[in-house]
Amino acid sequence: MNPYTLTPDLNGEGLHICIVRARFNENIGEMQLNACLDELSKLGVDEQDVMVVSVPGALELGITLAQLANTGEFDALIALGAVIRGETYHFEVVSNESAAAISRVALETGIVVANGVLTTENDEQALARAAEKGADCARVAVEMANLLTALEPEEDDEDEDDDEEFEFEEDQDD
Repeated sequence: MNPYTLTPDLNGEGLHICIVRARFNENIGEMQLNACLDELSKLGVDEQDVMVVSVPGALELGITLAQLANTGEFDALIALGAVIRGETYHFEVVSNESAAAISRVALETGIVVANGVLTTENDEQALARAAEKGADCARVAVEMANLLTALEPEEDDEDEDDDEEFEFEEDQDD
């Protein structure tokens, strides 16, 4: 068997991408952002086709991503940030709710959202992963935007005559 296989397309030319970065744990978010922007450039995404927005924290990512997705102006969105465990249950709430919101935006709008929100036990783990996660999100955004475009149904070029309504004459008894 030789099935038709779509291969990953990492060509970012012509793609419009928005990055939304949570400012909480600022230094980690900045590392992610810089790595993400560098990778997008390497993938051919034009600097003028990238928008960067910042929000206070991870819980604000979802609503911002939803608003951006609904504009129809972006091929992909990227969420960046870091949630680092503290001494309270708040870590679980922020981690779970932000991840759920990010996933929901993608599923409900059909716009790719690369989730780069790190959830770690401590600052050291986050710092060790920040740059790679930022670059990885750039690759995910480009590949998935191209995949979803490739999966779109082709436009039907048939004549519109097929959809014409037919009018029937009524029999008239004189």
